[in-house]
Amino acid sequence: MNNFFCADHSREIQEDVIGSATNHQTYILVECPTPWVSEAFNSKWVPDNLRILVADVKRAKLSIHFLLIANDETHREEQTTLLIYQQEKGSSNGYRKQEFKLPNIEQVAGVVRKWLTGVSVDDEIASNTTRDILVCTHGSHDQCCAKYGNPFYFHAQNTIFDLQLNHLRIWRSSHFGGHRFAPTAIDFPQGRYYGVLDQDTFKSILTQTGNIECLNKVYRGWGILPNPLQILERELMLRLGWDWFNYKVTGKILEKSLDNQTILGELSFEQPSGTLYTYQAKLVKDDIKTQTLKGSCDASREVVCVKYAVSNLWLVAKKVATYS
Repeated sequence: MNNFFCADHSREIQEDVIGSATNHQTYILVECPTPWVSEAFNSKWVPDNLRILVADVKRAKLSIHFLLIANDETHREEQTTLLIYQQEKGSSNGYRKQEFKLPNIEQVAGVVRKWLTGVSVDDEIASNTTRDILVCTHGSHDQCCAKYGNPFYFHAQNTIFDLQLNHLRIWRSSHFGGHRFAPTAIDFPQGRYYGVLDQDTFKSILTQTGNIECLNKVYRGWGILPNPLQILERELMLRLGWDWFNYKVTGKILEKSLDNQTILGELSFEQPSGTLYTYQAKLVKDDIKTQTLKGSCDASREVVCVKYAVSNLWLVAKKVATYS
C-alpha cells in the first residue's frame, strides 16, 4: 500500500486548485457497473467494440474524453445510459447534452460511431434531468479518489435529496484528472470543475447561494477555457457573484511571453439582457503559488505546477443590447 497521499500533500502545501480543469470539446459518458480497473476501459464489463472505439478516437487525436459513470442503480438497470456533452460553439454557457437509453453497453460503440459521422441516432431521448454531476471515485486509478471521493459521493447523495433537487443526477466517475484535489467533481452541462469539496460548499454550488468567496478554495476552472484564462474567469466570477453562472462566455489568449512568465488574456461575456462586456488582463507567473509536487499518489517524480495571478484587469468594451 502506498503511504503517500497526493491529496493530503496538496492540502498541506495549500496548493491553489484554479487553472486545473481540462479542456475537451466533447465528453462521452458511458454507464458501466463497477468495479473498474486502473485503466477504466479495460474493466470486465467494457465490451471489446467500445475499447477499440476509444483507442481509435485517441489515435485520431480528437478532443473527446470518454468516461465511465455509475450510480447505485447501475447494477440493477436493464438498460445503459449514454450521455454526450458537446461544447457549444462561440460564446457559450458550457455544453449541449444528448442522452441515449440503450438496451445494453454492447450497443454504445455503434451509436457513438454513428454520432461521430453525423448520422442521426434513433435512441436519443428527451430527459428532464437538467444537471449531471460527476464525482471521481476511481480508487484503482488513484487511492485518494477512494479515500476522499467515495465518502463525498455518499454524503452528496443525501445533500441532493435534502435539497429536493429532483432534476439533478449524481454519478460516480472514472478518472478525469486532478486526483490530488480529491474529492473532485465536474458539473454538467456547464462543465465546471471543482476540488477539495465539502458538503457545505457543495450545497452553495448546487443552489448558487451563500458567499461566493467559498469558490476561491474549491473552483478548479471552467473546461471550456484554456487553463490560464480559468484564473481570469474566477476573478470575474468572484467580483460579479452568482449571476456570473448565467452569462455566456468566450475567451482567448492574445499573447504569451517566450518564457511563459506573462500572458495577455481576453474574456468576453454576455448577460441575459444581451449586454456584452470584454475584459483583458495581464496574467503573471506567481512564484509563490507555483510549486513542485507529485501529481498523483504513485508518481515517480515531481512536476512543476505553474500558477498565474491576475496583475491587471481592465474593461476594453461594453456593448449595450439594443432591441428594435
